[in-house]
Amino acid sequence: MSKNNNNARFYIDGVWVSPVVPKLFDLVNPATEETIGAISLGSAEDVDRAVIAARKAFPTYSQTSKQERLVFLRKIIASYKERFDDIARAITEEMGSPLWFSKKVQVQTALDHFEEACRVLEAYEFEHMMGGTRIVREPIGVCGLITPWNWPVNQVASKLAPALAAGCTVVVKPSEMAPLSSIILAEVLHDAGLPKGVFNLVNGDGPTVGHAIASHPDIDLVSFTGSTRAGILVAQTAAASVKRVSQELGGKSANILLPDVDLSKAVPAGVMRSFTNSGQSCQAPTRMLVHQDQMDEAIDIARKTADAFIVGSPYDDKSQLGPLISKTQFERVQKLIETGIAEKATVVAGGAGRPAGLNRGYYVRPTIFAHVTPTMTLAQQEIFGPILVMMSYKDEDDAVEIANGTVYGLAGYVWSGDIAKARRVGARLRAGRIYLNNAPHGKAQDVEAPFGGYKQSGNGRECGIFGFEEYLEIKAVIGYDAA
Repeated sequence: MSKNNNNARFYIDGVWVSPVVPKLFDLVNPATEETIGAISLGSAEDVDRAVIAARKAFPTYSQTSKQERLVFLRKIIASYKERFDDIARAITEEMGSPLWFSKKVQVQTALDHFEEACRVLEAYEFEHMMGGTRIVREPIGVCGLITPWNWPVNQVASKLAPALAAGCTVVVKPSEMAPLSSIILAEVLHDAGLPKGVFNLVNGDGPTVGHAIASHPDIDLVSFTGSTRAGILVAQTAAASVKRVSQELGGKSANILLPDVDLSKAVPAGVMRSFTNSGQSCQAPTRMLVHQDQMDEAIDIARKTADAFIVGSPYDDKSQLGPLISKTQFERVQKLIETGIAEKATVVAGGAGRPAGLNRGYYVRPTIFAHVTPTMTLAQQEIFGPILVMMSYKDEDDAVEIANGTVYGLAGYVWSGDIAKARRVGARLRAGRIYLNNAPHGKAQDVEAPFGGYKQSGNGRECGIFGFEEYLEIKAVIGYDAA
């Protein structure tokens, strides 16, 4: 876990410091509902200290060479690997992810982002000629990174790694609900010898620390991942200083099963992907669209798949799903289940309450609703729990219309026995990422391909060269080659 009890301190200008005004916030293990410690919640004054440090470090760090930054990144990777298991245990403790999943997916994917940042930086050309003009890309400046609790260290890494590679300095605010893994990550960066002031971490809540970051005049870019509601507030706050805002927000992704699919494969895979991370994933395919003539067969397969899921202690290797993050999230999901029942959707599996034998912890029954119509609450609102809705369609045009019929556009999924059909339908979906025929998450292509949304799912991109260029400003030097 964290070294030297750093949980109640912030990492600013290369050292661990106490908050300006102490304000403790209890951390609760969602599997046991027991308090496991406390962190300090920061203030605008703490953010200001961090921004001053980042601003002071920027002139020097921004001028480091590619090779110097590659050395820093490779030292971070080596230090990260030494703390790999510590970070995994912290994630399991703070947000309930099964320990095997924390290791195999949560922590590993974050490491992949640092390795991808090295690959991008090695090959990237920051300057080129365009006629007689020199086009120069340079680090944008001090960046505020505000991250969520569902993929705690991964979401920090997906922003931090390219920001550091680009030559930016940063102030990070992880979610106060799941800060432990980020505290260890700060220790990783310190041990790697990153220059002081380049990375700063201030814990706190959104209305205080998040607002202070978004409104700070000396922050040049805010990268935010979270709910659409909170993202709107961040953008409104940041607008006063005309800083760049990059956002990855909510999702309600559709999974279209075309009539020629093998339902025995497509339905279980769709259920599995919807329930991954206990359904607490923004790009989860939470709306399964099935041809109306195949709905009864698909429902039967989905029911059997959901009923076979093992929900239990995140420390048990057999558990596929752990608890939700908090009591608040548990109660929100329960209310949405009750709403689905009230709106006359058919409960295929699961339902309200905890799974049998789990009377403590924020566990939710893996739940499937069928005969959900496009106007129902469950078809429009992001739930963030292991809840899948099944919707019928008449033909391909109808399926595309339903899939595009929400305010979100983060991801889309298409299954077909004919890859040409899958490509054709995927091209019609208004979403930032399209997965064809169960293309896997968590592979190298995931940290290379751009990630971000259309519509109210956001306005920026993360991962690979696309995420890297979010942290660069463009300068045109005209007359560069004049005699």
